[in-house]
Amino acid sequence: MKDHPLPAADTAMLDRLLTEVDDHTRHFLGYPVSKDFDYSPLFPFLQYPLNNLGDPFVDSTYTVGSREMEKYVVEFFARLFRAPANDWWGYVTNGGSEGNLYGLYLARELYPKAMVYYSEATHYSVQKNLHLLNMPSIMIRTLPNGEIDYDDLEQTMGMNRHMPVIMLANIGTTMTEARDDIRRIKDILKRLAIRHHYIHADGALSGSYCAFLDPRPAFDFADGADSIAISGHKFIGSPIPCGVVVAKKSYRDRIARSVAYIGSMDTTITGSRNGHSPLFLWYALKSLGLAGLEQRARHSLSVAAYAVDRFRENGINAWRNPDSITVVFPEPPGNIRRKWQLASENGWSHIICMPNVETSQVDALLAEMTAASVLV
Repeated sequence: MKDHPLPAADTAMLDRLLTEVDDHTRHFLGYPVSKDFDYSPLFPFLQYPLNNLGDPFVDSTYTVGSREMEKYVVEFFARLFRAPANDWWGYVTNGGSEGNLYGLYLARELYPKAMVYYSEATHYSVQKNLHLLNMPSIMIRTLPNGEIDYDDLEQTMGMNRHMPVIMLANIGTTMTEARDDIRRIKDILKRLAIRHHYIHADGALSGSYCAFLDPRPAFDFADGADSIAISGHKFIGSPIPCGVVVAKKSYRDRIARSVAYIGSMDTTITGSRNGHSPLFLWYALKSLGLAGLEQRARHSLSVAAYAVDRFRENGINAWRNPDSITVVFPEPPGNIRRKWQLASENGWSHIICMPNVETSQVDALLAEMTAASVLV
């Protein structure tokens, strides 16, 4: 391509796009995306077609990839999520939605006649995944904070206790970052004597930092999860949307098959898999370590607490769930929502205090909101 330069008009279009992206990146608070990363040392790898096709733990005849980095990333999160020492596996996905699809896929292969339960606050992609997998499901009510209604869950499971259970637990809902308590869900299953069950944890945002909270939420393998999916471009940060799914290896073995063409195992959702994302995540985890990730979590929690206090001081009814970085408040005028890219639902908006968010940005948003209320 270097021998075929773009025409001037197309170069100008790229310049305009870069300016637009830079401007819009400075003014978004409503989506869970970290932007405080610097992967410039990895730029030379963009010259190569990194493809981790097949199973990350099984060599392939295609050797232009980042398998070793991917294995490190998976093991890092398997340890963080307290997976069984000799029974874990996973891979780097295209994002949390693929991780949820994989968890549901494993569950369906384990219990093909099961009923799936999920709350009304569950991410919209889950219903699509259930449709793709042709799995029967029941939606459960939520509590006012967005957490699943455990009484409704127990009553509904009780009416179908002859069926195996597949539970989709939210570890940070989209709008309020509410977390379903996996230990409470396990207690319900025990009271109902439902032995055949599978629990998948959708930890797209919260799952990446829950391990650093005190008290630690009930969200991981030690609490009863059978698989966990997180996003990589959210709390950690990546220029490419990505995620990680960790599951019990004994469950993965049920769907694995050998593929002679690639010299590896077919164990993932996609065939060819992006080899650059594992490289980004590996670099971030090596740079930050556990201490760095915990520091990011503390910063985000501090800014979220500051935001709630400042909003309330100015008469805005803001709130957040305990130990969460999502701040919910009545939706402001449309021009403010558009500028700051605030996700809104049923009259409420939120900001998500990612590690790159500073109190100055909260103050700037608040100033615009208070000015708009005065004008009204």
